Amino acid sequence: MPRVSQDHLDARRRQILDAARTCFARYGYEGATVRRLEAATGLSRGAIFHHFDDKESLFLALAQQDARRMAEVVADEGLVQVMRDVVGGAGGPGPAEWLSTRLEVTRRMRTDPDFRQRWAQHSAELTAATRARLDRQRSAGKVRDDVSLQVLGGYLELVLEGVLAHLATGLPADDLMPVLDLVEATVRRDGQRD
Repeated sequence: MPRVSQDHLDARRRQILDAARTCFARYGYEGATVRRLEAATGLSRGAIFHHFDDKESLFLALAQQDARRMAEVVADEGLVQVMRDVVGGAGGPGPAEWLSTRLEVTRRMRTDPDFRQRWAQHSAELTAATRARLDRQRSAGKVRDDVSLQVLGGYLELVLEGVLAHLATGLPADDLMPVLDLVEATVRRDGQRD
């Protein structure tokens, strides 16, 4: 039996993740049945679960991918930019995909202690990236210094959760960009966006 190259395995894994992202976004975690995942990927359950132990592992891989991408955006551009990306769909998965993944992570954290424990490391990475970015911005004189970085980071994380809740309820995203401008201005030393 011929060996399959690592490049081929990596490409197949990306194919599964991309199709599963769309399936989870369309149907939610519970509604993304194995049959729907097969239809979305064009692969058999054996092919899908050769790469992932089960549906939860597949979902967790997507959520981890999003968390890493969000941490990268935070490190480079700040948490408000993550919110802009979620609202506008720029720089990565569109808002529906990030939104559905993040909302499912939030739900599972609330209802599944084992998942909450497994996810804690990824949550801590985003918080650490936010704090590091704020610290760099403060050192550069761009972030207000009358409030602790812990409070500023907590404030931004709460706003992110509010943005997600706003979008999850089906409220329009059109009016959120000026709100995010205001949020960014409240964190800045001079009250202005970069």
